[in-house]
Amino acid sequence: MTLDLINTGEIVAPLQTMEPLDPIALTRALVAIDSTTYHEGAAGDFLADLLAGRGWLVEKTPVPQPDESGCEGDRWNVYASSADGAPDLVFSTHIDTVPPYIPFTEDDEHMYGRGVSDAKGILAAQVAAAEKLRGLGYKIGLLFVSGEERDSAGAKVANLAPKGGRYLINGEPTDNRLALASKGALRVVLTAKGKMGHSAYPELGESAVHKLVDALARVRALKLPVLEDIGPSTLNIGQIEGGRAPNVIADHARAQILIRLVGDSASTRAAILAAAEGLAEVDFTLEIPFVRLRALPGLPTMVAKFTTDIPQLSNWGEPLLLGPGSIHVAHTPYEKLAKKELLEAVDLYVHVAQLLLS
Repeated sequence: MTLDLINTGEIVAPLQTMEPLDPIALTRALVAIDSTTYHEGAAGDFLADLLAGRGWLVEKTPVPQPDESGCEGDRWNVYASSADGAPDLVFSTHIDTVPPYIPFTEDDEHMYGRGVSDAKGILAAQVAAAEKLRGLGYKIGLLFVSGEERDSAGAKVANLAPKGGRYLINGEPTDNRLALASKGALRVVLTAKGKMGHSAYPELGESAVHKLVDALARVRALKLPVLEDIGPSTLNIGQIEGGRAPNVIADHARAQILIRLVGDSASTRAAILAAAEGLAEVDFTLEIPFVRLRALPGLPTMVAKFTTDIPQLSNWGEPLLLGPGSIHVAHTPYEKLAKKELLEAVDLYVHVAQLLLS
């Protein structure tokens, strides 16, 4: 039995096993593998082998390393299906995590470590739910991608060769609530240029740092768009660099900004260009659009203030956003996930899939 490949994607031959899958044990095994962005290869290999051994038809597709990564190792998307042909529903989340890597630990109630909530616990719950649905006769797919935490590189690759399907359930930490919307993201780089000189004679130079600071002050003062049912756009100045030494007038300075979008980005882009005019050059290096999502009767909802792979997986079916864990502890040294919540997520994923496919 074969599957169509994208470029040089690999097929891993399916083997059968009857052992029930333990999502806690799978989370433990996944977190034990460091898969910070650009280093997803080993985790992808592990997933492909695991799923093939459990009777799934598995395909690995390479995701290119960007120049900025400085890495040469493999990174993969892993797709698994329960049968030939288009699945009715696909579960999807990401393999990569943010740095730094934090080893797995646990107690009676919680698991701790990098990725337990974002998103390796989610991945484990999706596999467990998919196996239950497969056992009930549903045609289910699983799509696990690389690079979500940086630029959605894996999702972009996957969107070039969708497997069909009516629905996509994307997994991110939503406290087991369906998201009504997901904010977009606009990444902005401000670059100021100046003239070096001796710091005792500022009139002989032109400080790029001073220009950048002034531009950033203007940007921070902007009134960004607000949607009544969603909330405001938000802005974070995440990185600043520049200058040569304290006693040298800086000839260069650079800042990176991330804006969480609500609605269209046009007015925000125009406001930033106006704020930086005469002080710094502006580059918009990444945009992920704001999206609205559907709810289902009887299920609690929330608004995701973060960005997901959903806009880059537009060819994979109608999207929903749902997963165990809190975004408030993701990307922190205190990342954790309650075991009870993880197990509840398995049943919740099954329930949502049955509501959609009934």
